[in-house]
Amino acid sequence: MSTPSATTQPSAPAAGTDHVPVSAGGEPGRLGSLGPVGLVLAGGISVQFGGALAVTLMPRAGALGVVTLRLLAAAVILLVVCRPRLRGHSRADWGTVAVFGITMGAMNGLFYESVARIPLGPAVTLEVLGPLALSVLASRRAINAVWAGLALCGVFLLGGGGFGDLDPVGVAFAVGAGAMWAAYIVFSARTGRRFPQADGLALAMAVAALLFLPLGIASSGSLLLDPVTVALGSAVAVLSSVLPYTLELLALRRLPASTFAILMSLEPAIAATAGFLILHQALSATQAAAIALVIGASMGAVRTQVGRGKATVPLDA
Repeated sequence: MSTPSATTQPSAPAAGTDHVPVSAGGEPGRLGSLGPVGLVLAGGISVQFGGALAVTLMPRAGALGVVTLRLLAAAVILLVVCRPRLRGHSRADWGTVAVFGITMGAMNGLFYESVARIPLGPAVTLEVLGPLALSVLASRRAINAVWAGLALCGVFLLGGGGFGDLDPVGVAFAVGAGAMWAAYIVFSARTGRRFPQADGLALAMAVAALLFLPLGIASSGSLLLDPVTVALGSAVAVLSSVLPYTLELLALRRLPASTFAILMSLEPAIAATAGFLILHQALSATQAAAIALVIGASMGAVRTQVGRGKATVPLDA
């Protein structure tokens, strides 16, 4: 993705980047570090607008039906665009892409089951705890634990400071989605290293779609064939799957998993902003403070990584 630097430190902490090292100095290195951040942010914005559209579709097709349409449409689009090569891959390559597909499908299914029971804000807040936990586990620097803790305070503020009044089943689904999100981060990085371009993503999306198809048929049946529902589901797929997953996979080739995970704490803030712009939901002082915390934590994490200027070693190295 970028030109390797002559100055690297192979013994840097494992963090899930591609084999391309981060430069210790010079313009290419800075661009290589800042470029993936923009990709992650663009993906987050796309996800939240897609999520808003998915909420409007849920009464028509149900939670599992929406997930099925989203995964199927995304798989078809990616397979047509990428035309991934099926030969020449090892058993380990196929195992990685299969697990990636399973975690992707589980993450989507659990999250939509969650938002069918609890509000979107608390659901996203609980879900993002998975990537935050990963950021602490994947990093060997104490400062990243500080940034994660700051972001954690922010997401709890955004969730209203407590979750006692929420449906416990919905909470469990959201926490499960967060665990799958953390696994998605790890296996997205590994898939990006084993398959060229977005080939691995296309294959993993096909795995996820095939796994969810029986669930969607059992849940929604002929509703999945309604032209309006299919069109809306395809739009959700582009906004919530095709664009963000592709952008994130490309970002993870050059961005450490710990930094990427903390950037994911921006999701509740982006969701609140999308709610204000699209649904005209005013932000309270507490919500504004929460957004400031998560943005501050994310900026601190990125600044720490860019300023460090050291190479990283893949999680599976």
